[in-house]
Amino acid sequence: MQNKLLRFIREQGLIKPGDRVICAVSGGADSVAMLFALYLLKDKMNIQLEAAHFNHHLRGEESQRDEDFVREFCVRYDIPLHVGGGQVQTGKKGLEAAARDARYEFLQSLDGKIATAHTADDNAETVLLHLIRGTGLKGLGGISPKRGNLIRPMLCITRQEVEDFLNEWSLPHVEDSSNASDAFLRNRIRHHVMPILWEENPKIGENLSKMALRLRVDEEYLLQQSTFETLPDVSALRTLPKPIRSRVLERFLKQNGVLEPEDAHISQAEALVFSDNPSAKAAFPGGVTISRSYDRLTVLAEQGTFGEIPLPCPGQTVFGSFRVICEPAKGIENSTDTLTVRPMGPMRLRSRQTGDAMRLPGGSKSLKKLFIDRKIPASQREEIPVLCDDIGILGVHSIGVNLDRAADSLPAVTVRFEKIQGEKQNG
Repeated sequence: MQNKLLRFIREQGLIKPGDRVICAVSGGADSVAMLFALYLLKDKMNIQLEAAHFNHHLRGEESQRDEDFVREFCVRYDIPLHVGGGQVQTGKKGLEAAARDARYEFLQSLDGKIATAHTADDNAETVLLHLIRGTGLKGLGGISPKRGNLIRPMLCITRQEVEDFLNEWSLPHVEDSSNASDAFLRNRIRHHVMPILWEENPKIGENLSKMALRLRVDEEYLLQQSTFETLPDVSALRTLPKPIRSRVLERFLKQNGVLEPEDAHISQAEALVFSDNPSAKAAFPGGVTISRSYDRLTVLAEQGTFGEIPLPCPGQTVFGSFRVICEPAKGIENSTDTLTVRPMGPMRLRSRQTGDAMRLPGGSKSLKKLFIDRKIPASQREEIPVLCDDIGILGVHSIGVNLDRAADSLPAVTVRFEKIQGEKQNG
């Protein structure tokens, strides 16, 4: 198994020599197999191998059993371990989603590449999930092999190969009792749908995962063809092939506060493009209103306390109680008061607007929700600088960089926010 794993890692460019790789380990079969396979390969790959475990405290003694098992396993093989935990509360998306968000928030707080043990069978189940709920090419692409510092090296490995590997090395693991429940749709697919498909073709998991990886490459190519420095005029949008135009409009909606555009929302935006009314408008989720202004699509949103202030680069300006400095980036640096980005068009500073949203580790959220999560008083929220360009939000002071817009290489620009007192302020 480890040779197949190594080949996939190299093909996908997931790990390079000198990397610090932190394996997310639940104690289950898949994560134990991944950790031990990378342990066998770490010298050959010249990597620093560590592990991480998050205790959700959702299954009482069983949760503690899992943590103890992972601790003992890592001690046995002298693998450094990071342990986190918390009492997960059910959110709007349900307990399972809340647990996942808490786990990824912990993992993303660690410095290194985070490896999760999603297998080919997991990828196949994800494709079927998307088919059941309705999807397009993006959903058929299943699980991404990498996203930022998150990597999934096991997408080429089937569950049967995991079991064979554990038996070969006599490796123990623990079983999560919740995996036996049919309460979750994924479990019902795993327990009832996949076995039927497996009878027709024992390689169904591997085949569906390979298909997803191929379609993901197609989707990435279409997205590359759909990237523009500024949103094209309506007349230009009309001439674009529909696969390109729909992705341009989807990107435009995301950048302007529609967190998860559905087919209906993209169709609604297309209706504006092809409308005979040059002043047509339509409402979208998140309080976002898109308006036609003859040959342009514009966003109508509530303005904050401060109007837009241009940010020259290199240069600086003052926004409220902040001095904002922009200069060519010397390296990639991102924090709550430093952003490294590659802007499209002139940069501007403004207050938050209705429908504003951005992507952080764990997914996209509205600025309103992010401010609440970080316990920023309502009286201070309008004064927090939001950095934008012609595409949308680049980042927000006190929150960080929008992962959809973060620079991953140079050239780029670095924007720094400095709190000032007693000086003349724009407003």
